[in-house]
Amino acid sequence: MYTTLIEPAQLSARLSDPDVAVIDCRHELSKPAWGAEAYAAGHIPNALHASLDRDLSGPVGPATRRHPLPTVEAFATTLGRWGIDAGVQGIAYDQGPGAYAARLWWMLRWVGHSRVAVLNGGFAAWQEAGLPVTREPGARPPRRFAPRTTDSMSVTAAQLEQGLARGDVMVIDARGADRFAGENETIDPVAGHIPGARNRPFTANLDATVRFLSPDALRRGFASVAS
Repeated sequence: MYTTLIEPAQLSARLSDPDVAVIDCRHELSKPAWGAEAYAAGHIPNALHASLDRDLSGPVGPATRRHPLPTVEAFATTLGRWGIDAGVQGIAYDQGPGAYAARLWWMLRWVGHSRVAVLNGGFAAWQEAGLPVTREPGARPPRRFAPRTTDSMSVTAAQLEQGLARGDVMVIDARGADRFAGENETIDPVAGHIPGARNRPFTANLDATVRFLSPDALRRGFASVAS
């Protein structure tokens, strides 16, 4: 069972396993249609496409801003449509940095499914390893996913505000330093960050090959943010 990262060669050896579901999470915030186009142009064999807007988010409303979480019931239906149940190993990948794949990784854990990993280096690493790519759409027989959620996996804005006021909560903003500083904001209507938040861009978790740093290096990096 893989619960954090999986390497391209490890995934390649499991592609024919019916209990392995590979989900292509490629996306570009500025080009919402790009992920589906990239999937159609070529993807890991047997992989299914996940739309950030339709599959990994709920409906947008006046109070939600962009990409709110779907309901647990709606997400469980999506997972069942993808052929994922408690016995399936989920593998998420994106174009490389892992930001979108990590969303699916977290969401599966949110509904009680720890059997999920992110492809280290994403589709770029898969291609660099010379592994097969196909344009044939993936397909899996549907299964029934039974969610098991806990309150500890998410917080509301009100809970976060209260925790910050008490001083027992730390907020880490994973966006780029320029957006954290309120510069070059082209996506959100209000620039800047949550008062009291600290910045560690998600790209700081990666090495020069866009693969995750070692656990020790990551530990040191997050310790420096907390100090």
